[in-house]
Amino acid sequence: MNDRTALDLLLAHGPLSRTRLGELTGLSKPTASQLLARLEAAGLVVAGGTTAGRPGPGARLYSVNPRAARVAGADVTPDRIVAAVCDLTGQVIGSHELAYPADAGADGDPGADGDARAADRLTLALDGAARAAGLRLSDLHGAVVATPGSFDPRTGVLRYAGHLPRGWHSPALLDELAAALPLPVAYENDVNLAAIAEQRLGAARGHEDFVLLWNEEGLGAALVLGGRLHRGWTGGAGEVGFLPVPGRPLVRQVTRVNSGGYQALAGARAVPELAAELGIAVPSAGPAGPGPSLPGQGPGAAVAPAVALLRHAAAHPGGVQLRLLRRYATALATGLASLVAVVDPEVVVLSGAVNDAGGDVLRELVAGELDDLAPSRPRLVSGTVRERPVLRGALESALAAARDELFDTSRR
Repeated sequence: MNDRTALDLLLAHGPLSRTRLGELTGLSKPTASQLLARLEAAGLVVAGGTTAGRPGPGARLYSVNPRAARVAGADVTPDRIVAAVCDLTGQVIGSHELAYPADAGADGDPGADGDARAADRLTLALDGAARAAGLRLSDLHGAVVATPGSFDPRTGVLRYAGHLPRGWHSPALLDELAAALPLPVAYENDVNLAAIAEQRLGAARGHEDFVLLWNEEGLGAALVLGGRLHRGWTGGAGEVGFLPVPGRPLVRQVTRVNSGGYQALAGARAVPELAAELGIAVPSAGPAGPGPSLPGQGPGAAVAPAVALLRHAAAHPGGVQLRLLRRYATALATGLASLVAVVDPEVVVLSGAVNDAGGDVLRELVAGELDDLAPSRPRLVSGTVRERPVLRGALESALAAARDELFDTSRR
């Protein structure tokens, strides 16, 4: 227990001296010295540098060994796979982006390359990230892969993700992936991983009960109850895009037609429709700005018009632009009200490129609408993990598993 506490403190605070580590843990200097010697011998801690700014010789500083393990994460989207590798401290050390061929074809689309093995594509993406980090795939401790929808725990088939290329819907996909990848791999819903990123690094830190509403190519929610993800019986908890809502006709067999409901009312494609009704032309999205350290950042083509409209409206929140924001806030709050009535979360985190584009103006308007529509009043906050939150959540999930294994020194 002392070993794990010390390692967690070194991750949280960075390099610490033996004396400072003893103060934070409550251990005596001899015990702290023995602990650090044990962790250094196990390869989990390295010594480097000394304290400065005090009289006399500086004290030696200790930190978690970043090379003790490296893990990978991958974000699977309808048009590409983005992968990254980080060291044990969470520092990204390599990344790779693999776009699908133009003829990949979605589920039900007879694209010429639609049946190409998803396992091969994922292997290429992860291998590219490992090579960028100067490693081989077999050098990695483990990986977490984010996908839209979720793998049904009873059948192993990917559900709620009909917009992915057909190779991802193979009944043998998990077996193919296990045979292709020379490392332990876990699979998780992409929105759930965005919530993990916010829980560990962002706006949901310190909160045990929260909902994250993701808004990009699709609307989805992650439910964290008692500090843990709630996935549901088939992994479909949070697929709120299918939620029947006022203002849109009922759609039968929604998983087949993949439209209607909350997604049609408040998804990204609803924003240009609202703008057209108000006589607003789509403005230029403008320059993307400085490139992020992780690849693939930014909204896809289907999302870009909504992002451009909402950014412009949030920057000029008056007249018809304010009317656009208000109407869209009402649409978002309509579905959220049902979710809040069932889950009663402490916090709702608004995330994804479309929600981000509306900024604080949209968030405050949604909060005002939700106060009128929902029986409880959770606090609405904007997500603060803005740089590829799904991929960051995949890395954080892989890191958590690696640290739990490595930091349990009682196994040694």
